[in-house]
Amino acid sequence: MIAGAGPVGLATALLLARWRVPTVLLEAAAQRACPGSKAICFQRDVLDILDRVGVAGAMVAEGVTWTTGRTYFREHELYSVTFPEAEVPPWINISQARVEELLCARVAAEPLIDLRHGSPVIGYREDAEGVDVLTPDGPVRGSHLVGADGPRSAVRRLADIAFPGRSFEDLFLICDIKASLPFPKERRFYFDPPWNPGRQVLVHQCPDSVWRIDWQVPPGFDPATADLDAMVRRITGSRPYEIVWLTVYRFHSRVATSLGRGRVFLAGDAAHLFAPFGARGLNSGLQDAENLAWKLALVRRGAPDRLLDSYDAERRAAALVNLAVTARTMEFLVPQSPPQWEWRRTVLERAVADPEARKLIDSGKLAEPYWYVDSPLTTSTGPVPEEPGAARPPVPGVICPDAPVRGGRLRQRFGAGFVVLVARPDRIAPATAMGAELGADVPVEVLARSELGLDSAVLGEGAGPDSVHLVRPDGHLAAILPSFSAEALTTALHRAVGR
Repeated sequence: MIAGAGPVGLATALLLARWRVPTVLLEAAAQRACPGSKAICFQRDVLDILDRVGVAGAMVAEGVTWTTGRTYFREHELYSVTFPEAEVPPWINISQARVEELLCARVAAEPLIDLRHGSPVIGYREDAEGVDVLTPDGPVRGSHLVGADGPRSAVRRLADIAFPGRSFEDLFLICDIKASLPFPKERRFYFDPPWNPGRQVLVHQCPDSVWRIDWQVPPGFDPATADLDAMVRRITGSRPYEIVWLTVYRFHSRVATSLGRGRVFLAGDAAHLFAPFGARGLNSGLQDAENLAWKLALVRRGAPDRLLDSYDAERRAAALVNLAVTARTMEFLVPQSPPQWEWRRTVLERAVADPEARKLIDSGKLAEPYWYVDSPLTTSTGPVPEEPGAARPPVPGVICPDAPVRGGRLRQRFGAGFVVLVARPDRIAPATAMGAELGADVPVEVLARSELGLDSAVLGEGAGPDSVHLVRPDGHLAAILPSFSAEALTTALHRAVGR
């Protein structure tokens, strides 16, 4: 059972359906409603998750692809960041509302998903065999309960899981406008522009000539009495525009003390809340969904229950990193003390002429998948760089790089089970035998790099003439063996399923 039919709950249900696991999706609202764009930035690795549930193609076709981010201070452009173009875009902008529409259409066509609107979770009882979830229409029984029911999660409250953190008092205004503007497809961040002194403004392009403008606004700001036209005209000039949605909000930084308790798990905003700069909210929630789905599926097929313990170990660690990164961003964007204000002013003024000072500016470090290097499922090969934004070497725990292969992309071969990439075709048979030891209910596919047409350089230094790469269903590397060894591969496979 899954509580919450937002994007994380919908994706969790669809990912489980890929494993032939039926779900009941309990949504408290009587009908679907997603006013405004809400989350808009989707990261390249998360598009692979959405590709596995069948919506990424439409998202990329409709969305705005951007490869450049520019940062300004007053009238100065300080620097720009450019991402290489690829078959799967580094970033696309498309509204959460549209993504939910696409996911709902897939859910409606999936007989294994029973979506029930107007069914809030009001209680649950857990026993050794499953969970009875209480709704106004009566109990619903299943093997596990996933709380993807948002910041005010009923599941989190019923499970008595604390949600510590803080809420910022600073106010921000999001305004989606429809206008024909001569701006390129790029992210623009303005510190202290003359038309919003001491604060900042973020501008993103979305599909259908919609532009997301995100202002920091003064305390007590009320859009009902503010001169919104004057604010918008600072961006549009004299061009006509239409406001299609706006909201005033505060940021929250919170992570649940546990993402799992017994047969109950939390995902998405029910598990963590971050400031949105860097796009770490919904992207992280969708990574929660995939991480949990394949583990639930394998436990239902006979993998040990402790495989599910790794969900909290991996995804709570990811949430804490996201919390730390966004907290540092907020200290720079909205300083909370005189020394922080002085640091921000000094850095920005220096950055006009000093390239080294530009490295100290924090307008939001963009999201990336967490590295599960310390996971109990990972066969580690040694330390890797830990700081956010560091180069991501293809080592155990890191998501496997993508590359063209015969018939498509490498990552399109992931998601339905474990994949063993061997260097030599003659290793396919013995590796397949090792995978079979996990049991028929744990799918393991063995592929030879040469038969895929995979350039070994993609896999980095670990891709030797007889090396073995073990890839988890979520695309993360579980192990890299320098040479083929039946014993080492068996150990790595068993570790990766929690044995």
